[in-house]
Amino acid sequence: MGGPMSLIFYYSSTLTPMTDHRRILPGLFKKFSITSARRTLLPTLKYYLTRPALSPGDKPALFTMNILPPMMTVWHHCVKKYLGDRVDVTIFDCSGELDPAEFPGARVQKFLNFYAATKSDEFLNHIAKNRRIGWICDDDIFIINSKAVDLVEHELSAPNTASVSFRPRMWWHFDIDGQQYWPSSSYCIAYNREILIDKERLSLRPAGGNNHPSEIGKLVRRYDTGDKANEILLRKGYRCAILSKEEEAKFITGFSGMSGTVMLLRHFKTPEGTLNFFRNHPPEHWQGNILYGTFSALLAISCIQECYTKLKGKPYPLPSLPSQKQLDEIRRAHEGHLEGGRSFQWIDEAAEQLKLAL
Repeated sequence: MGGPMSLIFYYSSTLTPMTDHRRILPGLFKKFSITSARRTLLPTLKYYLTRPALSPGDKPALFTMNILPPMMTVWHHCVKKYLGDRVDVTIFDCSGELDPAEFPGARVQKFLNFYAATKSDEFLNHIAKNRRIGWICDDDIFIINSKAVDLVEHELSAPNTASVSFRPRMWWHFDIDGQQYWPSSSYCIAYNREILIDKERLSLRPAGGNNHPSEIGKLVRRYDTGDKANEILLRKGYRCAILSKEEEAKFITGFSGMSGTVMLLRHFKTPEGTLNFFRNHPPEHWQGNILYGTFSALLAISCIQECYTKLKGKPYPLPSLPSQKQLDEIRRAHEGHLEGGRSFQWIDEAAEQLKLAL
């Protein structure tokens, strides 16, 4: 066996779903980064040689990144339907599989699958450098309200407001000078670039040393994408606006934690292979995060496929995606093993809202 790619393939393909469900995903991410680089390396190098920026203008610059093409189709459809030409869209295609012609009005850039913070920093510092508002939105968060731009522009016109977040993190909070704040997160957030980049020169890089209180009974320990910059802004007295849950539901719907399951679908060649990853686990495995999170995302991808089929008239080729009937069987068998009030109901609610919004 020769080379690191062969070693990664051997490692990931010989894992058994029963004993290695906690270890398979890191290997699959490495494998994807290597294989996708065949399509994205040269375009990324060419990009860095020129770093083309959006032209000066008043429109917010909206950014996302993608590794699952049908999800990008659904995301872009929602943006065009609800935001129209009121934003300028940039998509980092980290699979190298998107056809730019399928995304009219958007700038599609094939880009190496770097960390999300690296890609977001590149967008804010260079692509959006001529815009006051830089708006980052994950491709599994779907904008469903035409007034979203009005909201962003209104909030960021307020003095000293650095950001407005549509979906904060809710499992820990900042404790700053006796005040509590939810972290804004990077799921769907618009920044005043003049504050974040031009004045404060902040990065969205993750960091260690997070000792803030947790809602889940244990220390989080790390700052995820955007969290450390969020804390710095708050400590300097800036306002970081956050929508209430009621407001959030008016403007966005969507999912979370999709990338691991995308890796599984790329790795397995048949629906049976994917199903075997989830079958026959003892109940305690379903009480953790990995099986719950990856299966939640599998249900979400099934919804994305349904939406894509509605938009395009035929399903996207996902040969290892199980049928809805097969997914329902796994769900019935294991949903009762979840702990802490968990269920898959939130996926059903988000999926229904997305389908109605198309």
